[in-house]
Amino acid sequence: MQVDGSVAIVTGGASGLGLATADRLLKEGARVVIVDLPSSNGAAVAAERGDAVRFVAADVRDPDEVQAAVDAAEAMGPLRILVHCAGRGGALRLVDREGNPGSLELYTEVVTINLIGTFNVLRLAAASMAKNEPIDGDRGVAILTASVAAFEGQIGQIPYASAKAGVVGLTVVAARDLAGKNIRVCTIAPGTFNTPSSRCRSSTTGCSTARQSGSTVRSGCRRDERVIDPGRRPRFRRHDNARSSRSPQRD
Repeated sequence: MQVDGSVAIVTGGASGLGLATADRLLKEGARVVIVDLPSSNGAAVAAERGDAVRFVAADVRDPDEVQAAVDAAEAMGPLRILVHCAGRGGALRLVDREGNPGSLELYTEVVTINLIGTFNVLRLAAASMAKNEPIDGDRGVAILTASVAAFEGQIGQIPYASAKAGVVGLTVVAARDLAGKNIRVCTIAPGTFNTPSSRCRSSTTGCSTARQSGSTVRSGCRRDERVIDPGRRPRFRRHDNARSSRSPQRD
């Protein structure tokens, strides 16, 4: 993918992983639409970075708001890159210390934002990319964000781990679905890393990190990262090529 001159959408782009991604894309010559909540500092972040950046306030669950972000990207040029970092965490146990069942409302909210929100953003961005003229055989690429919790979730991560496992499961199917349109779909699965809004405290599980505005609550200090890319050979995990009918492989 030729980044220089391309238009990208970065969700959760006002802070943390999303902001670092937006800055890297800008450095490589892309024009970027940052998507984050109205309560974020996305407008200030965009203003600091000049004319190559626009901010669109949106909840990833809202089709109209996400479509407005896609429209803003198309106004800058053909949308060819999506990096979806937005999400949230929420600590939840099946049975709490008082013996009460875990909150169905919290579970539903976390899964809806992290999994349904991912599907919503991906479908709308992919529909835009499908209209592009191919360049070197590509119309676009979508990079989604799962988590190491999808594979090794810790106590308290039930909603977050469930949602991120769903993102992992979505990846190879989405890649095969969009391969005929020359759109690639990849997913990264980061371990814990530091952001300005993170906090780390000692506990019996090691390190509990909470990152707001597009991320996670994660217990257990992990430094590994997995990459799920149906078309390439990543370091820790791979699926076969998107056009292949073979089953996914796990190292």
